Amino acid sequence: MSVDAVGKDRSTNSESDEHGWDVDPEDESGAAVVAAVGRQLKAWREASGMRAAEFGALIGYGEDLVYKVEGGRRIPRPEYLDRSDDVMGANGKIAVMKQDLAVVRYPKKVRDLASVEAKAVELSAYVAHGLHGLLQTPGHARALFEARQPPYSQDEVERMVAARMARQSIFERLPAPALSFVQEESALMRPIGGRMEWRRQLERLLEVGHMRNVTLQVMPTHREAHPGMDGDINLLKFEDGTAMGRSHGAFNGRRVTDARQLRILELRHGIIRSEAFTPRETLALIERVLGET
Repeated sequence: MSVDAVGKDRSTNSESDEHGWDVDPEDESGAAVVAAVGRQLKAWREASGMRAAEFGALIGYGEDLVYKVEGGRRIPRPEYLDRSDDVMGANGKIAVMKQDLAVVRYPKKVRDLASVEAKAVELSAYVAHGLHGLLQTPGHARALFEARQPPYSQDEVERMVAARMARQSIFERLPAPALSFVQEESALMRPIGGRMEWRRQLERLLEVGHMRNVTLQVMPTHREAHPGMDGDINLLKFEDGTAMGRSHGAFNGRRVTDARQLRILELRHGIIRSEAFTPRETLALIERVLGET
């Protein structure tokens, strides 16, 4: 890309300074990666003979952001590296750093969750309120994060949405893991993000529900009571035979790996599945709701 082409896509400096994410000082491994990338970017810039302000102007970002990135205090977004590569004629040597930042750009707690999900051969979940994060559309997730109080900054919202969407790569894994979701019927009825986003969300549920490795069920509202009334249940099983579970309503909400505790969660989840609509009934319900929106 030419300098002129980059300039045409340029934002104002005040806007550009927001294009990245702050480094969590408690995330030591992530901070180390960001610092290493920053040092390499600084070395490339200095070798090219450009000052930070000049370089920032060429790639369409503010001088302050350039210093923050090079100092390891700000995680650059992918387009920052792409533009840097173009301006300095690095022939992909800078752009390739996106691979190093692809994981650490997300909050550590989300990375840890995604790492565990990526290793699972079976994932079973019951969600008491709302939709499971793996089932949400970007617009649905964004509306939820924007509704949080105290509010996230818009930058934080976009970071959390990106992290949630990255977890959904689990649907593309080969061999495909067995995925089972049970949602409350009320989750289908709330127009999160407005009517059009609600429709997109219902369409996404139909798409996922038709995947051969996915079992999607809805717990009808008319059920008087069931074992999931006191909170979500999540169960993960791994190739080596180990498992992990968590429930807001059991064992103080902490993760458990003990066989006896896992059996309790499996018992509860099994009963929930038996009392929910079948996958076929669930898809028919979603289609009906979609037709009425």
